[in-house]
Amino acid sequence: MAVMDIKRKFQNLLRKQESVQSPVEDDINHDLFTGEPAVAKYKHSHVVNPHEEQEVLENIEEVYYNSEDVDTSNYELQKVPEEPDLDQIDRDRQKLRKQLQVVSKKVSDLVLQNHPAYATELQRVMELQKTLQLASIICANGRRQLSCARKSFTTASLKMLANYRKRQQLIGLLKSLRTIKTLQRTDLRLREMMEEEDYCSAIQLCLECQKAASTFKHFTCISELSSKLQDTLEMIEEQLDVALSKTCSHFDIVHYEKVQIAYRLLDKTQTAMDQLHMHFTSAIHSTAFQIVLGYVELCSGTGNSNFQKRSYVDLCKNITQESFKPCLVDLCKALWEVMKSYHKTIQWHESHDEEFIRESGVDVDITLKMKYIRQKLDHGLTRIWQDVQQKVKIYILGTDMANFKLEDFIRVLDLVNRLIEIGEEFCGSKSEGLQDSLKQQSLNYFKNHHRYRMDELGMFLENEGWEICPVKSNFTLLQLLEFRFMRSWTRSPTTNSLVNSKQNGEEEESLPNGHDIEREHYFDQYKDEGSPFDVQPDEEENEDVFSGSWDDEDGGGSDTDSDEPDELKQDYIDELTGEAQSNRQYRRRISRNKNQRHIPIVTNTTLNVLRVIGKYMQMMTVLKPIAFDVISCMSQLFEYYLYTVHIFFGADTWVMNERSLNNRLHMTLQRIRNNMIAEMPVPGAPPTDPENGRDRIPQPHLSPIVDLSGSGRLFGLAERVVAAESLVFLASQMELLYPHLEAMIPGNKKVFLQQFFSQTVKMAVELRKPVYWTVSVQAVDYDNILHHMSGVKWDVKDIMSQHNSYVDVMLKSLEQLSVRLVDINRRVPIPKIVYDLIWEHCVRLANRTIVEGYAGAKKCSNEGRALMQLDFQQFLSKLETIVDLRPIPEREYVEAYIKAYYLPESQMESWILDHKEYSNKQLLSLINSVDHINKKARQRLNAIVEDIDRQRR
Repeated sequence: MAVMDIKRKFQNLLRKQESVQSPVEDDINHDLFTGEPAVAKYKHSHVVNPHEEQEVLENIEEVYYNSEDVDTSNYELQKVPEEPDLDQIDRDRQKLRKQLQVVSKKVSDLVLQNHPAYATELQRVMELQKTLQLASIICANGRRQLSCARKSFTTASLKMLANYRKRQQLIGLLKSLRTIKTLQRTDLRLREMMEEEDYCSAIQLCLECQKAASTFKHFTCISELSSKLQDTLEMIEEQLDVALSKTCSHFDIVHYEKVQIAYRLLDKTQTAMDQLHMHFTSAIHSTAFQIVLGYVELCSGTGNSNFQKRSYVDLCKNITQESFKPCLVDLCKALWEVMKSYHKTIQWHESHDEEFIRESGVDVDITLKMKYIRQKLDHGLTRIWQDVQQKVKIYILGTDMANFKLEDFIRVLDLVNRLIEIGEEFCGSKSEGLQDSLKQQSLNYFKNHHRYRMDELGMFLENEGWEICPVKSNFTLLQLLEFRFMRSWTRSPTTNSLVNSKQNGEEEESLPNGHDIEREHYFDQYKDEGSPFDVQPDEEENEDVFSGSWDDEDGGGSDTDSDEPDELKQDYIDELTGEAQSNRQYRRRISRNKNQRHIPIVTNTTLNVLRVIGKYMQMMTVLKPIAFDVISCMSQLFEYYLYTVHIFFGADTWVMNERSLNNRLHMTLQRIRNNMIAEMPVPGAPPTDPENGRDRIPQPHLSPIVDLSGSGRLFGLAERVVAAESLVFLASQMELLYPHLEAMIPGNKKVFLQQFFSQTVKMAVELRKPVYWTVSVQAVDYDNILHHMSGVKWDVKDIMSQHNSYVDVMLKSLEQLSVRLVDINRRVPIPKIVYDLIWEHCVRLANRTIVEGYAGAKKCSNEGRALMQLDFQQFLSKLETIVDLRPIPEREYVEAYIKAYYLPESQMESWILDHKEYSNKQLLSLINSVDHINKKARQRLNAIVEDIDRQRR
């Protein structure tokens, strides 16, 4: 504690010494400086070693060099230990004194070195003091002179300047008042601009007025004007909104461009786009409502205003059948205008927005706004189409179309289908909702209509006289009015390539209908005027398919056979004697020319079926989802026609026994009977379920005016030709439709179409055989020929040079048949293929009759077999002058039977096994008449024949 007190006392002492002014700091009279520094007076008398001084300086502690505020006294006192050592303290004192002396000497040396510079600088300071004193005198003089100048100006001069300043202020005020006056009159000009639809100038003027009003807001009258200008600007926006709504029903480029520029000036392009979509939606609803309301009020005739309070759905249910189609046309046309306006709106933005972006430079804000507008327009496509589709769907479902005529129904489907195509072009939508709603209603309508058409076809067939309907030689179904819509298809190379690609297995979604083949771009075609729903006036086109008579198609030539003398006919009959060869060739030339003419053979029923098929094709065209059902009903029309021709002309009992029906035709007829024809009620049998026979059709009955039993008319050959060939012609026309049907039917149903054509349509040609076989069987009395042959003795001993009389009888019958054919050909042109088929049947039957007659011989010698060969050769030589068939049908059938008589026993068995076409009776007769076979071999051969007969059974 004593040490601490001592330290404290030392510190206080040191502080007091620091506060006392050092005598060295007394004022110094600088005038006393004579050029030698005052420090020189205190030079040290002792000499110090420089090295020693340097060593002392280096030993000075760093704390003394610190420029910061450091208490060195306190520092030294801190170094005193708790138990002070006086010797040590004295040594420290001596050390510090020595260091002070060295430092003082060092400082005095530095002062002596810098004394000249100090003296020079002090001299400059003294000169500066003198300069400042001179400047002070100058300033005082200037102030005195300025005071004199101020007193010399008059008060009048200062007033003149004040007046000039006031004048300038008044001029500015006058300009402001004029501007305010102009602002007051702006409202009237703005209204005039709005009436002129000069929206851009009106907005620019209004914005400029608002800017001017903000400039003069310090005037009291301006506050009311600013509020009025804001109201005017809002009114302009309302007028713009009304102008924007007008573009929804009728798009005008100039008008729309004005509106869009106006919205850009207002910087509300995004708001304008939102408003535009609301206006389009409102336009669709209001337009549809007003059109349907107008027709409902017109048809009601009561002027009941309550209709306006009803909903759109209720109004659609009040549309009458007579006004349904015109109302639908107007509805579609109005909705088309809305969609066309929207489409033009998109086109306008596509062409102007990019240009606007380029003109505005790289502005991110403008780019984002344009992107928003584009996205809004793209999304609006689907929304607008859904609204349009919904309105039409409600309208369609609101009316029962079961009692519509087919033409009206097809027209309705065509309108809706065209609207669907427009929707697909508009936004790529397939309109599944609208198509599904039409599909079921169309199916119900079509099934009822098809049932009516089938009953109508049955009535036509039962009343058909099977007389040829004279048409032109180049007649095809495309010449009928019902197929007018297909004429462009057949001429279009695009259609051919599409059909070929489908036949080559390429995948296509669907055959284009009339509009799909070369789909028109509706928005390009009707962009200026008109609409796709404009009712096209029916062309004044008459069906130029009929001719006065089929004889007119022969180039105006007359029928030479009509004036043929009896001598020519007699000479024709006397051909058996080999006379009058030139007349025979003349008659054959006439017959051949007649048969080679290509005259389409059709009946009124055939034309009716083609017309119905044409209407069915139209229905498929406008509503492809029911294509399969329509094609199925179309197939029933053809199948019923085919089955009827078979029942009327080819279902005779003996025809069936002759196996004139091939297996495929037999299966086709059986399938048609099982699936389509109603069962005849059996007397006494329990009644059948009416549901099972609802879709079946009664079997038709031949009209009593058709005579198939008269031999003079060759058992109705003319009617048979007309029936069979009209069916073949109908099949050929169906073949023309096959590419179009194949392309329209769904892919998973194409097998049905292929089976229908392969199993039914192609069977029409096969039906010729049973139809004409009946004529061939009855045209020649083959039983009479067999009777003549039974009286011939074949066991003659001498070789005969004269043929038997039955050959002449048979040839005479064939000659008479040829005459009858020529006579019938005058009334109905017999095609070459039919002519050849009848003769093929007759020659085949004649050859079989000859074999049957040869088989009736109980005894036969070698000479008898030679006589058989003579008779047959005579028959062939004369037959070749009557018919043009080459080779003669079944000629080998007769020759092989005759030659078999000469076969040795070893070859007879193999011959019998190889010739199973002969009957059991014919083979047994051959075996029993051969005299060079022993009894045992004959029994063995008879057993083989019996085995063959059992296998046949």
